[in-house]
Amino acid sequence: MAKTDLISLAGKTAIITGAASGLGLATTELLSECGAKVALIDINPNGEQDAKRLRELGREAIFFNCDVRVEEQVKSTVAAVCEKFGGVDILFNNAGVVVRKYMTQYTLEEWNYVVETGLSGTFLLSKYVIPVMEKRGGGSIINTGSGWGVTGGDRATSYCAVKGGIVNLTKAMAIDHGASNIRVNCVCPGDTDTAMLRDEGWQTGAVHDEASMEAYLKDCGVGRPLGRIGEPMDTAKAVLFFASDMSTWVTGTILPVDGGGVA
Repeated sequence: MAKTDLISLAGKTAIITGAASGLGLATTELLSECGAKVALIDINPNGEQDAKRLRELGREAIFFNCDVRVEEQVKSTVAAVCEKFGGVDILFNNAGVVVRKYMTQYTLEEWNYVVETGLSGTFLLSKYVIPVMEKRGGGSIINTGSGWGVTGGDRATSYCAVKGGIVNLTKAMAIDHGASNIRVNCVCPGDTDTAMLRDEGWQTGAVHDEASMEAYLKDCGVGRPLGRIGEPMDTAKAVLFFASDMSTWVTGTILPVDGGGVA
């Protein structure tokens, strides 16, 4: 095998959730550039335009408008991906949302929205993809945790609960499915310049107007050894490592991608 083949995903199919923006979109673009057939899953219909753009570049891409909280939608979407591409080799469980409040301020609906999207969504996609991977002789699942899945954060109890759950879920899945040659790993991004992070600025009051956004983003990088916040492609590159043959003996790993923030 040539060294360049180690990152080639030619002949492989990847499902990416939360694929219409941020980390999901960057990862979709990178995995498809490396040869993977990509299935973009998102509740945001704008994902269709992203899939179309990739097809115009000569890549194989299809979009599914799917709510990862709804089991029947997930089940039918995985079946449709298999019908289109013949199976699934890579699953990037990335869909997630955040509501920044103190514990006592959450409504039950807000709590459930965060937990069901991030944690239950990861469960449901994995539940229906794992049997497909088993039939193909293995695969790679990458879950999106967070630096706040390793350490706590302020006004984000629901988000921290979800990401901490995903961190340990990753380890348990790796134990259960290693015998089927299914590797399960977790990327834990720190603050990354996405629509979600920008929205958090408004939610917490750190951003009062558009003029204060840049100062807020710069402040998010203060204290990190690398001195900046992340870009979506920083995390996408880590996902590529786990998806590719560069990591064939790596499973159950939690990888902070945060400029040294956890350190």
